[in-house]
Amino acid sequence: MFLYLFLVGVSSLEAGIKGLGAEFQAGLLESVNNPVAGLCAGILATVLVQSSSVSTATIVGLVGAGTLNVDAAVPMIMGANIGTTITNTLASLASITRSDEFRRAFAAATQHDLFNIIAVLIFLPLQISTGFLSTAASWLADLLGGNVGGGKTRSPIKEIVREPVERIQGLLDAPIESDRVLGAVLLVIGLSLIFFSLAFITVNMRRLFAEQLERSLNSAVARGSGLVGMAIGTVTTIAVQSSSITTSILIPLVASGVLALRNAFPITLGANVGTTVTALLASLAVDLRAGLVVALTHTLFNLAGIGLIYPFRPLREVPVRLAEKVSRIAAVHPLLVALYVIGIFITGPVVGIVLLR
Repeated sequence: MFLYLFLVGVSSLEAGIKGLGAEFQAGLLESVNNPVAGLCAGILATVLVQSSSVSTATIVGLVGAGTLNVDAAVPMIMGANIGTTITNTLASLASITRSDEFRRAFAAATQHDLFNIIAVLIFLPLQISTGFLSTAASWLADLLGGNVGGGKTRSPIKEIVREPVERIQGLLDAPIESDRVLGAVLLVIGLSLIFFSLAFITVNMRRLFAEQLERSLNSAVARGSGLVGMAIGTVTTIAVQSSSITTSILIPLVASGVLALRNAFPITLGANVGTTVTALLASLAVDLRAGLVVALTHTLFNLAGIGLIYPFRPLREVPVRLAEKVSRIAAVHPLLVALYVIGIFITGPVVGIVLLR
């Protein structure tokens, strides 16, 4: 039920953007013309809604409506990966009055931040210069069927989710004479449906799977396998539709010493992959195949980060050791935690958008 509402929300968002007209779409494109500004917009949007699932689904809807092109959307998707880590960083603050626990908790949170930041620093310049991620995603979308880069496809799923949107348009068309006002109303309806349906999915799935998740995490520790940890992180994040839940559950486990920091790391990486399923689902509800390309780019970006960094011990130790150093400083100077959170997740992105848009 809530998954259906989510897809209807994406379809309504797409219809609303189209209804707002070409001038609105051109203005939105100009505001994220710079890829670094797009990255910052992705970070800030995800921080504001506290969900990368909402922000990536919205980005897919914008691409599906033809408002954003793939090149502009990819940095925003990468920014969403960074922005979503604020939740587990905030979760670590629960232990701030207990120095040793807080040091471990903050290290568990910031290793996620740092891994995603490192991945962006490596892959964003490569994507800008070569477009390798979006090219690979386009090839994969072709392989899955249909034309990429502007072609439209007919899908029974799209028809089913478009029907209620068309009914809403029909009901509002008479009282609202302006196409732009109607577009704005559909946009608000779409965003509201996306936000609330994902919120209900997350809450319900958390109730169903939180206990099983904790048992699975402990099982992964017992086996001591990074691949097992990644698999658990991926599957549980798909189940609860939120990487924030998966990673936030890790924080108290690491803080209490139940879970070692390095054992938590692969589970975090699995959560990165699992969260991309939301964008893939959102791509089912849009017309343009470019929406699927962006969703696949999100998945490929996270897989590429894992493939480049995790198999090589010296490389995978970098975010973990940096997190340990940062957490030791934070345990001694808690005020720096506030500066870290505000600087990385709020001030930095706002400055980037203002200066580079």
